[in-house]
Amino acid sequence: MEYSLNITGMKSSTCAEKVRLAIEKVAGVNEVQVCHISGQASVEHKDANIDVIYETLRFHGFSASILEDNFDWRDKNIWARSAKNTTWCLLGCSIGEFGTLIYYSVSEITSGIILFSPLWYFYAILPLINGLVTSIFLETTILMQKQMDFSNALSTALGMSFISMLVMEITMEITDLIFTKGSLQMDYRVIPLMLILGFLAPWPYNYWRLKKHGQSCH
Repeated sequence: MEYSLNITGMKSSTCAEKVRLAIEKVAGVNEVQVCHISGQASVEHKDANIDVIYETLRFHGFSASILEDNFDWRDKNIWARSAKNTTWCLLGCSIGEFGTLIYYSVSEITSGIILFSPLWYFYAILPLINGLVTSIFLETTILMQKQMDFSNALSTALGMSFISMLVMEITMEITDLIFTKGSLQMDYRVIPLMLILGFLAPWPYNYWRLKKHGQSCH
């Protein structure tokens, strides 16, 4: 696989060499070619994390972005990688979402609440918020295992994954509310549909983000 990067901040061959040496240290990178005149770099790799490359370059005073001449939706490798990223997001979102709904059912705390009342809206939004929190926590943990410090891991999880997680949570929440007619309970029969739709809703966005900008949650 190869990343074609536009590097900002290179002013000389010395800078280009500094960029090359920095990128070569990233796990998964096989070969790097850098040209300070064009301001571009070619990175041959095997599953090197583009976000780690970005962070490494920022640490050395440079910034980078993916160069893409023609965007298309037919890259099977990108679909596979974006599916993996989406699955991890789905796992994180499901923990908070399903956990909250199960609590509602077991405790019966939402029983008798008037539909579309202010209190109903509060309890309806809470599973979505909890799902976002657990997903961000999971994504941050994964990134920290890839040698990112907590601050960078958290900001990356928020920046790269938040839209995907939000779309996922809203889709799952709406699916549950439609199926249960707004009862704010956990109906286990709807779980497969929530998971399927929750996965499909942000998947194209994650593909586009990865293909166009080389950005993913992990």
